[in-house]
Amino acid sequence: MPELDVILGEGTMDHSQRRGMWLAIGCYMAWGLLPLYWRALHSVPAADILANRMVWSFVFVLILLTVRRNWHWIRRAVHSKRILFTFTATALLLSANWYVYIWAVNAGFVVESSLGYFINPLVSVLLGVLFLHERLRPWQWASIGVAAAGVLFLTLSYGQLPWIALTLAFTFAFYGLLKKQARMPALEGMALETGIMFLPAIAFLFFHESTGVGTIGHEAWLTNLLLVGTGVVTVIPLIWFAEAAQIIPLSMLGILQYISPTLQFTIGIAIFHEAFSGSKLIGFGIIWAALLLYWAEGIVNRNRVAARLQTSAVSQALRAP
Repeated sequence: MPELDVILGEGTMDHSQRRGMWLAIGCYMAWGLLPLYWRALHSVPAADILANRMVWSFVFVLILLTVRRNWHWIRRAVHSKRILFTFTATALLLSANWYVYIWAVNAGFVVESSLGYFINPLVSVLLGVLFLHERLRPWQWASIGVAAAGVLFLTLSYGQLPWIALTLAFTFAFYGLLKKQARMPALEGMALETGIMFLPAIAFLFFHESTGVGTIGHEAWLTNLLLVGTGVVTVIPLIWFAEAAQIIPLSMLGILQYISPTLQFTIGIAIFHEAFSGSKLIGFGIIWAALLLYWAEGIVNRNRVAARLQTSAVSQALRAP
């Protein structure tokens, strides 16, 4: 069986890089399997799951920060209007993304949700062009055009925009754009985001409790345990991702990220038996072709640059006295 690093085109990796690769795989597999977790909570309204996820994520992050004795960053964060504004925006985007995803899974739209995370990388590339003035090569533009054609086809075949997929793709892409500008370590950033979410979320849960429709303590013990566990399943993969991103090349991280929507798609079809018509297959196929085109163009360009650098190095060596 060939080594994963060879399959991914990264050559032989050292121990640290292998660890980073497996952390990334673990992270994306955890995200890909989340539909099973949310479906186990189908008896709980999506808004209640979201509020519990905010509260218990914050609690779990506080525990980790306490263990690590990592509090020095707080003073700088609370005294910076830019940081507070940025992370308030990321908290709102993350809340919207989480809510739509949880609702979509329990409403039977896992396949459409997976579409959102398939097209998310291309949306992120487009935002990089619009807001960071990054430049794209012709074939990269072509891949975005093909993906747009796929979304248009799905829109025409549905009779409406695939709004779940587009909401998930754009909220997460804008979230990533703002996080790139914020430049704050993952755990500290998560603490700030969930801290901003915490007060509205706990107020929401107390309000529901006061009106007799609360969830914690009123559901089966397994449901209560799963609600508390939302903090763990949220924060742990994020820590894995943050560490992996510091160790392995971005190109490898980009390839591995498709593990998540592929698992979601498979779960939607094979386990939840969601309908997948011929028109959906065509639309998904167009978008998959766009992703393949973007990936292949990146490999070709990387090899071209490497060959140019090697040729330049040889030329300089030959000219040396």
